[in-house]
Amino acid sequence: MENKEFVCQLITWYSKNKRDLPWRETQNPYIIWLSEILLQQTRVDQGLPYFYKFVDTYPDVSKLANAEEREVLRLWEGLGYYSRARNLHATAKMIVEKYSGKFPQTYKELLKLKGVGPYTAAAIASFSFNEAVAVVDGNVYRVLSRFFGIRDDISSPSGIKKFRELANLLIPNEDPGTYNQAIMEFGALQCVPAKPSCEACPVAARCYAYAAKAQSELPVKNKKIVKKNRHFNYLAFRWKDKILMRERKEKDIWQGLYEFYNKESEEIMDPGKLLKKLPIKELTLVHSSEVMKHILSHQILICQGHIINVNSKTDFNTIKKTLDLKEFAINQVNDLPKPVLIQRFLKQCNF
Repeated sequence: MENKEFVCQLITWYSKNKRDLPWRETQNPYIIWLSEILLQQTRVDQGLPYFYKFVDTYPDVSKLANAEEREVLRLWEGLGYYSRARNLHATAKMIVEKYSGKFPQTYKELLKLKGVGPYTAAAIASFSFNEAVAVVDGNVYRVLSRFFGIRDDISSPSGIKKFRELANLLIPNEDPGTYNQAIMEFGALQCVPAKPSCEACPVAARCYAYAAKAQSELPVKNKKIVKKNRHFNYLAFRWKDKILMRERKEKDIWQGLYEFYNKESEEIMDPGKLLKKLPIKELTLVHSSEVMKHILSHQILICQGHIINVNSKTDFNTIKKTLDLKEFAINQVNDLPKPVLIQRFLKQCNF
């Protein structure tokens, strides 16, 4: 009875406090899937403009499947975690080719889709197809650990299993999608990581963390990410209205995105030293950006870019061939999918 009351209180809270978000107004699995992929590791306010852009450009899964990957990456530009965009595109193709353009309707079948894990599969299954399977994201971990006093490490296999079992024990068979939305929204707005609104919380009377003043201790996550520093030195070779870039194809960050020639080093290098290592000596440094920093989940990128004028078409072609770069008109650069560091560099250079 206590668990049932907890569920009912969250649903009641949700009906009064939920945000008005477009993907909550439909059971269309394409729209729900798109929103879930876009919002992975992305704040709602940041992801919302991208959601509208994607829906406008690709209103259904077939339109997305038929798009060029470069177009999808360009639309994704600025969101980060670009593997999500590539998986999004690959999954759209899979749905069209294997499932005749219709989403699988069960949790187990949804898990077979590329880039769809337990959380996303549960969201689509419950929101679109009313399957009673629980979503477990960071918000859900926080609410459950605090309310029930669970100190298992949420980054450990045993902890993940325990929370998933509890979440599925709680979920009601009637309208499971609303409950899933409710507990996630409760964690996002009420039971927040720092300084939660416990005095106004509808379940505070039975909450372990509130009684024990343990809000800051829960949930427990012992796994710490050690971030490594990487230093990127970009050289943008320009001749008249042409510029040289390359597509990142190796299995590293930003696969499929375009950047200028990049010399990675132990520290940011003096541009004069960089130019001395090149096959052409008659080059002119016309602009250097400030040193920029960009933080990823496992890496800290420190970058400086330089605009280099090349004096002749012959030298331009030599650099292009030697450094394995591609030639673009400067007015084409804006249409290429690029990392955020390259965007910042271009803005500083007034491209």
